[in-house]
Amino acid sequence: MSTTTATPHAMPHAMPHGETITIQYTPYGGARDLFGCRDRELLMEGPAGTGKSFAALWKAHLALLKYPGARWLLLRKTLVSLKASTLVTYREKVLHPALGVRFWAAKGDEPAHYAYPNGSKLIIGGMDKPGKIMSTEYDGVLWDEATDGTLDEWEALMTRLRYARMPYQQAIACANPSYPAHWLNERANSGRMTRVLSRHEDNPAVTPEYLAALDNLSGVRRARLYLGMWAAAEGTVYEDAWDAARNLVPRATISKRPDDLYGDCGIDPSWPRYLAVDFGYNNPFVCLWAAEDRDGRLWIYRELYQTKRLVEDHAAEIKRLSRWGALNGDPLPRLVICDHDAEDRATLERHLGLYTMPAHKSVSDGIQAVASALRPSGDDKPRLCILRDSLCERDASLADKHAPCSVVEEFDAYVWDRRANLKRGEAPVKEHDHGLDALRYLVAERMLVPSEVTYGSEPWY
Repeated sequence: MSTTTATPHAMPHAMPHGETITIQYTPYGGARDLFGCRDRELLMEGPAGTGKSFAALWKAHLALLKYPGARWLLLRKTLVSLKASTLVTYREKVLHPALGVRFWAAKGDEPAHYAYPNGSKLIIGGMDKPGKIMSTEYDGVLWDEATDGTLDEWEALMTRLRYARMPYQQAIACANPSYPAHWLNERANSGRMTRVLSRHEDNPAVTPEYLAALDNLSGVRRARLYLGMWAAAEGTVYEDAWDAARNLVPRATISKRPDDLYGDCGIDPSWPRYLAVDFGYNNPFVCLWAAEDRDGRLWIYRELYQTKRLVEDHAAEIKRLSRWGALNGDPLPRLVICDHDAEDRATLERHLGLYTMPAHKSVSDGIQAVASALRPSGDDKPRLCILRDSLCERDASLADKHAPCSVVEEFDAYVWDRRANLKRGEAPVKEHDHGLDALRYLVAERMLVPSEVTYGSEPWY
C-alpha cells in the first residue's frame, strides 16, 4: 500500500494487479468549504499562499477518480502560463505516480489531456487557443489566476459545463483579489457566483517568514496579497493610461508562431527591431525586445527580467534568444537603448558585438510619452502594446518575495511619491520601476527624440 498525507478524506483505489493505493488529502478552512460545495459557479479567492489552487486541483483530481468517464478542464489565460505553473503543481504534488494516469498530447480534434484508467480526463488548455477546449463538454472547469480572463470568456465556458457524468457540474475560478470593480468580484457580489474565502491559516505549510515577506509589501500589493482585499491601485503613475484589456494582447495578434519566444517569433521580419535595457544586479536587469509596425506602433514581444546575474551572462542570453543571423532569427536591432552606466554599457557592447546608445533619461516627459502611447490614438488603437507571455524566465527569488517579475506586473506597483514636500504627480517613487524605465527609454527614443532637425526647408543631420 502507498499513501500520501494523512487525512479524513481517503479514497481507496484498486489497481490492476490487486494492490490498493489510498489517495488522501486534508482540506482546512476555505479548502474544506470548497470540497463541500456543489454550486455551479465558485470564486475561490484569498491572499497569496493560502493553498487555493492546490485545494482546487485536489478537488478536480478526486472527482476524476470517483466518477468514471468524467471530464474536467484545467486552464489559465494562456497555455504557456499554465504549463509553467499550475500544471507543475498538478503533476508533482497531486498526481500519484502509481495511479496510471497518462498524458496525451493534442492530436486532431482531441485536446491535450491526462487520461485516468477509469476513462476520466483532465483536459488542459488556455483561452489564447480556445478552439479545441471550447468544442468539448465538461463536468468541471478549473480556471487558475482567473483575474486574467474576461466575463465573456467565463460565460462561454459556462455553456460547455454540461457533460453530466458527475451528479453536479461546477466551474471554479481561483484568484488573488484584484481591483474592486473586477467582474469576478462583481459577479460574486451579485450572487451569481458563490464566494469561498481562503486564508493563510487554512494552509498548514505557510511559514512566519513567508507571512512577514507579504506583510512587508507596500501599497496595493500588500492589500491584495497579504490582507486579501479587493483594492484599487490608487496613485499609480499610469492609472489613467494602462489598461491590460487593451495593452496586453495575445501573441497571435502579430505573430505567426505565438508559442515561439526565440528568433523573430513569427513577427514580420521587415519590421524594425529595438532593444531597451535597464541595468541591475541586486535590482532586476531588464531587456525588452520591441518591433515597430508600419504604422509606428511598438510591440514588446520578449523580455528578460532577472537579478543576480552579470551583464556578460545577460548578453549571452540575449544573443541566444535573438538568434541573429540564423534562419528565422531576429533582424539585428536598429538601436540598443541603455541606461547610462558607462561600465555596464561597455560590457554589454563587448559581449553583444553591438553599439549601444544612452537613453533619453528625462523622467517627466518620458512618463507622459509612455502614457500617451498606451492610450488609444486617432484610430482608436494604442501605439504601445505588450504581447502576453513575453517573459522568458521568471525570477524565482523575486517571485518568492511577491515582487514584480515583469514589466506588466510593475504597472500596479509604480506609484507617485506622496511625501509632504512633493506634489502628487511631480515624481514617482523609485521602486518597482526597472521594466517601466526600460519601456520609457524605448518610447522616449522613438516618440520624443527627433530623428532630424530642420532649419528652413533643408534637413540638418
